[in-house]
Amino acid sequence: MRVNGVAFRSIWYDEHEKSVKIIDQRWLPYEFRTAFLKTRNDFAIAISDMWVRGAPLIGATAAYAIAEEMAVDPSNENLASAWKQLNETRPTAINLRWALTRCKNALEILPENARAVAAMKLAHDIAEEDVAINQNIGMHTLDLIRKLAAERPTGAPINILTHCNAGWLATVDWGTATSGMYQAHDAGIPIHVWVDETRPRNQGGLTSWELGSHGIPHTYITDNAGGHLMQHGQVDMVIVGTDRTTSRGDVCNKIGTYLKALAAFDNGVPFYVALPSPTIDWTVADGVTEIPIEERQASEVSHIMGIDSNKNIGTVQITPVGTETGNPAFDVTPNRLITGLITERGITEASSKGLLSLFPEFKVQNK
Repeated sequence: MRVNGVAFRSIWYDEHEKSVKIIDQRWLPYEFRTAFLKTRNDFAIAISDMWVRGAPLIGATAAYAIAEEMAVDPSNENLASAWKQLNETRPTAINLRWALTRCKNALEILPENARAVAAMKLAHDIAEEDVAINQNIGMHTLDLIRKLAAERPTGAPINILTHCNAGWLATVDWGTATSGMYQAHDAGIPIHVWVDETRPRNQGGLTSWELGSHGIPHTYITDNAGGHLMQHGQVDMVIVGTDRTTSRGDVCNKIGTYLKALAAFDNGVPFYVALPSPTIDWTVADGVTEIPIEERQASEVSHIMGIDSNKNIGTVQITPVGTETGNPAFDVTPNRLITGLITERGITEASSKGLLSLFPEFKVQNK
């Protein structure tokens, strides 16, 4: 995607600096900054403190972390140690463990002197695969939007509501939930996006920044406005991303997603989840009881970052001093509330049968 006319990905390897570079998302949407990551601790901090965020991007970041580690120390001990440290940075998004395990399994069977080159190639492969997956998700989403547009008066925009940021900033490129929005806009189909603020980290601001940069009409709304808009017929479809989806189609995503699904179900609004296959956890079925929900630091709730009238970026406290806060970062939407899962291989119902119809190679693992 483009930032001020320049093509960017959210993570890439800088050949000149011989180092991994990322968009440092702590400063968005107010300021565009990039950062270099070199050591294992650099990568661990970037993931845990959300310099990078979004399940697909976290996975790619972890793969590059392993590649950099193998260039320093390709031993089995270091590989296992890096896997453990990085895996503990974010407990909910399954792509992290998926990428780390894929790297570990591929590298531990190689001679140590071959691991550095192989690890970097694998990291590049994981990044490129993510781009292709998300582009294909967008193509299938575009088909849905086209069908809705065909039923509307000519020129009437399709109103899409999204929650959190499942855009290109949360992936290597394209995004999951936003990929179809970009493709619809580029195809000349009029759309308008309702962007949830997504407290406590206000990740809707990142979505708004992305959509605005691409010229897509959108409106930034409070998290609690979605149900009202659905009641009044102002939402044609909901599209969200996912941090982990179970084998039966329960979806774990940013806190507040479940409430949007309930409102959509009550008002007959189609509720879709953009689902890259590496985000499917075939080892769990019941998302509510089996997925660990990350409890993040209280300061994310008690404080908020913004920009003042003098364009200074700063953080202010919004709660009374001493107030206890809770900060569960994710919730789980049961499959019964989901209209469909949009994967790179097509769209299916949210069920074990539906997922296995698209990914039959996982039937043995799913038993």
